[in-house]
Amino acid sequence: MTIRIGNCSGFYGDRLSAMREMLEGGELDYLTGDYLAELTMLILGRDRMKDPARGYAKTFLRQLEECLGLASDKNVTIVSNAGGLNPAGLADAIRELSEKLGVATTVAHVEGDDLLSRAAELELGTPLTANAYLGAFGVARCLDAGAQVVVTGRVTDASVVVAPAISRFGWARTDYDKLAGAVVAGHVIECGTQATGGNYSFFTEIADMSRPGFPIAEISEDGSSVITKHGGSAGAVTIGTVTAQLMYEITGARYLGPDVTARMDSVSLTQEGPNRVRISGAIGEPPPSTLKVSRNLLGGFRNEMTFVLTGLDIEAKADLAKSQMIAALQPPPREIDWTLARTDHPDAESEETASALLRVVVRDDDANRVGRVFSAAAVELALASYPGFHVTAPPAAASPYGVFEPGYVDQKVPEHVAVLPDGERVDIEPPSETTTTEPDGEPVLPEPLPTEPTVRAPLGTVAAARSGDKGGNANVGVWVRTDREWSWLTHELTVDRVKQLLPEVADLPVSRHVFPNIKALNFVVDGILGQGVASQARFDPQAKGLGEWLRSRHVDIPESVAFSKGVE
Repeated sequence: MTIRIGNCSGFYGDRLSAMREMLEGGELDYLTGDYLAELTMLILGRDRMKDPARGYAKTFLRQLEECLGLASDKNVTIVSNAGGLNPAGLADAIRELSEKLGVATTVAHVEGDDLLSRAAELELGTPLTANAYLGAFGVARCLDAGAQVVVTGRVTDASVVVAPAISRFGWARTDYDKLAGAVVAGHVIECGTQATGGNYSFFTEIADMSRPGFPIAEISEDGSSVITKHGGSAGAVTIGTVTAQLMYEITGARYLGPDVTARMDSVSLTQEGPNRVRISGAIGEPPPSTLKVSRNLLGGFRNEMTFVLTGLDIEAKADLAKSQMIAALQPPPREIDWTLARTDHPDAESEETASALLRVVVRDDDANRVGRVFSAAAVELALASYPGFHVTAPPAAASPYGVFEPGYVDQKVPEHVAVLPDGERVDIEPPSETTTTEPDGEPVLPEPLPTEPTVRAPLGTVAAARSGDKGGNANVGVWVRTDREWSWLTHELTVDRVKQLLPEVADLPVSRHVFPNIKALNFVVDGILGQGVASQARFDPQAKGLGEWLRSRHVDIPESVAFSKGVE
């Protein structure tokens, strides 16, 4: 027995037509959508400040207006975390929509993740939002009660996929291997088309990337699954695309969740046919005793300006602009960051390729200091600075920015409640068994390859990568496709080597985690993103391109590896 669970959203702002595409594209039992991210919670928090009745993902309601009748006709149950900071409000809005459309729909929601009113007593500070990552059993209880639409607040991304399996198969709290298998499947499809070719290093190998289809997880009663997509949709489901998503935003072998600790190093992938990849072998352990809390705080105000430096004497021009701005900004703002991007080329055939970009970012508690004062200082240099002075955009006002900080509370702290379609409120007990796990040592590595001639080439000649953000940290997953490539990669790509290849991380803590079953290495870089994506501390604030930068760096690759076909 299997259930088919599709996904129609990987973030707040994803393809608006995806819900209809998934409902019309083929058979499904459940359709899920992930709308929440660290930055999204900040956006919803600011929405709630303006109007307490909001705080949920408005686009989800727009999608339902078009698709609720279709979902009812096809008997597809919808589960989503689009409730954000106001799942009860979204549930009421769906009921109103159902009545307006004349579509009889039973709606339930899950609440209890919002800890904002208790932040002080829980020593979580004074955040704008504070939400614990709840698990899947509250959603499952709603499904058991016959809900056709279930919306939640901040549950883990995979929980909206795990819950249907719990409900359909009757899994218990201690069915750890089964729960872990569903968590892995949920992790793969939670980010939508990233599992079907989106953001994939070897995208040129995919015949049609015009509009990749959204993924489907066919989950079996034993917790194993097959990742696929609707026939006729673009993109592809391969071991490579699934590996890419497996490596996204993880750390080590243990993937901690509120219901189970999934051993990511136990997972095996098998290509069963075109666009069908089986995930098997997942091992689960009891969950940790604490829940992660997503905390967003208002960090102050920020502004930025990018100066264009053209032609000769780039470094000297940058030094002049810096010194003039620093002299004008007195007293200085709390933070001032400079980045010089040497995008210029010698003897360039166009002005754009002869130019470098000098970016300055300022932050302060005083909006005026990084607003009018900062903009005026930049503009006043127009006729008084380096030759060829101009900027990429006109001056702008200061804007508020957020700071993400994780917190932790005991599993027993949130009042996890399933609000059933008839209004009954059911308390969801925390897991009775939890564990504290210590990191495993590095597994046994394959023997290094015998010495042979090498070629100087980009790492990405043979290796794929996927990178992303977790608060102020970033992860870079790197993997290969053959045993010979794996033997080389494990010994070539050490922490020290990554620091050499990526000088921006040289002074930061970096850890390496090994996943032999999928021939992958994962590197976690602490602190590279400052205080999270909302603080915009880096050129690439979510580290989305960090893996591709690593792939572009040149290394010495053994000829037998560099010239292999690398077929999966």
